[in-house]
Amino acid sequence: MNATVKTFATPVAAGAFIISAVTGTLLFFDLEIGAIEPVHKWLSWLLLGGIALHMLSHWKSLTGYFSRKPALAVIVTALAVAGASMLPVFGEEEEGEKHSAKAAVRALEASSLEAVAQVVRSRPEELTMRLRSAGINANDHAQSITDIARSNGKESSDVLGAILGEQGNGQHAD
Repeated sequence: MNATVKTFATPVAAGAFIISAVTGTLLFFDLEIGAIEPVHKWLSWLLLGGIALHMLSHWKSLTGYFSRKPALAVIVTALAVAGASMLPVFGEEEEGEKHSAKAAVRALEASSLEAVAQVVRSRPEELTMRLRSAGINANDHAQSITDIARSNGKESSDVLGAILGEQGNGQHAD
């Protein structure tokens, strides 16, 4: 490994860790002042690069950890937590804009066309016409969006998109 890389690998990793730790802590406490969020997101790449260089410059020592059971247990646990954090089952019940939006979409998908018409301040007949113009047939206003999608071989998001697509044009029937 190049001596210059070895000289800078640990300081770059340490500096980037400090930035990530400070900005991450502020984000955790919802203190999103200044450029905290973009700095945290974008300079995390610096942390990844610094850690990668640090690992490469200390490769022989690092590989030695794989033969020690306690160190291997920590590494495997970290990988398991990282993998599990990507599963969609975690965080579904948390409050927040992203989760609220998902819950709202799920509620609309489970609702009848008649109920969705009330939500978008329109008449069911108007929504039926919008759907028909998108190639989607809705024969019964009591059908759920999910059922309409299923009977047309579509995704629920396609049906909602067809219904909501014209909402942005200011065309509301009150």
